[in-house]
Amino acid sequence: MKNKLFCSLMGFLFVFTLLSCDKKTPVDEDELLTKVTYTESFDIFINPERGFYHNQSFRSGTTNVLTTSTVESQRALGRSLFLTLYYLTDYRDKPIPADYLERIETNMKALREGGSKCVLRFAYVSSESDKPWDASQEIVLQHIQQVAPILQEYSDVIYVMEAGFVGVWGEWYYTSNFGMTLSTPQDYAPRRAVLDALLTALPQDRMICVRTPQFKLKCFDITFADTISVLTAYNGSNLSRIAAHNDCFLASSNDYGTFSSNSQREFWHADSKYVVMGGETCGVSAYSTCENALTQMENFHWSYLNSGYHGTVLGNWRSEGCFDEIARRLGYRFVLTEGKFTPTPEAGKEFVAKINVKNVGFAAPANPRELELIFVSKSDANEKYVVKPDSDPRYWFAGGEYTISIKHTLSTQMAGKEFDLYLHLPDPEPTLYGRPEFSIRLANDNVWDATTGYNKIHSITVP
Repeated sequence: MKNKLFCSLMGFLFVFTLLSCDKKTPVDEDELLTKVTYTESFDIFINPERGFYHNQSFRSGTTNVLTTSTVESQRALGRSLFLTLYYLTDYRDKPIPADYLERIETNMKALREGGSKCVLRFAYVSSESDKPWDASQEIVLQHIQQVAPILQEYSDVIYVMEAGFVGVWGEWYYTSNFGMTLSTPQDYAPRRAVLDALLTALPQDRMICVRTPQFKLKCFDITFADTISVLTAYNGSNLSRIAAHNDCFLASSNDYGTFSSNSQREFWHADSKYVVMGGETCGVSAYSTCENALTQMENFHWSYLNSGYHGTVLGNWRSEGCFDEIARRLGYRFVLTEGKFTPTPEAGKEFVAKINVKNVGFAAPANPRELELIFVSKSDANEKYVVKPDSDPRYWFAGGEYTISIKHTLSTQMAGKEFDLYLHLPDPEPTLYGRPEFSIRLANDNVWDATTGYNKIHSITVP
């Protein structure tokens, strides 16, 4: 009996083993792809809509304008941004004259031709001794209406607009017409009217920076919990378009009145992940050390910073050794880590690419940005095939790594040819698309093609 039971058990194990061996081990499709690794570059190089800016003022009663050569000279210094600050001092009680409006247009054209963009601000005075400090609400709204056509036509070279118009330097503090003591929603109503006018004047995909978190909270009557989220970012709503600028960054424990509580800091920590953050330093303090600067730039997702002020703070960053890191990391900095590609591509069949990119910058891009995978024939550079992956670089947030997944049927016209593959991140504006100065360079060795604005990631042969 025991022998029969033993034999039965052994027979069962034999059959189970046969059945188990018959099952196929699942194959990881990624393992069948050709892997390519990339080397990170630590070079400091220029990229659009980020970095140190050059400050340029244009005052009523003067005639200076931007020229293409001035823009190009700043690009040669590694700067793709200008703060263009228009002082309407002589027009505090009257419309902006035609010749001044023409100056604004001239400057916008120079930016476009020279390959750069602006952080745009309007103000009335640059001194506390020059009163009145601003124009009436009626005049301000009239001025915004006057410049609106220019903002629309040249929005392609407006990176972001700082709210301006109110107060000395347009920083919304020392003001003759918009109230110095604010508490109720009614107190903030005139400032909200300025923001509403600017939101209407600019295209829906452009943001407006306010000087403190309090102004966004109070003008829109929201709470600390009402920050932008991944679900509400870039949806064109007014709240998603109100960004931030801090013009006394690290100058004191509260950045000279920028913050009145830790809750306000935390509000900007969360909100600035999805909106632009920039400005300038304004004085040396115990808080302006390299260690704290890097921490706060990460926390607040900094994208742009004055290259000329405060000089001592910037000098200290050089001597302490963090200036170059800040120069690299302001805004986005995209690094390819690994690519996986179909090993034997065939014309008329599906080609697979999976490309990993990490963001080692402080922030993500805030304005719309195209993403393309381009196949360029090695024998004829005019033969190109463009694929648009389903991925938005605005969601490649700082500190994260992301996979661009592509499945595309290759054209039958590609048979018998060799192709280089490129990632292209161009500006979507028709006036700027295809211009290398406005395309994003990836932070890798031996990928950037300065003549096209493409980033080479692989080569294939299609038999």
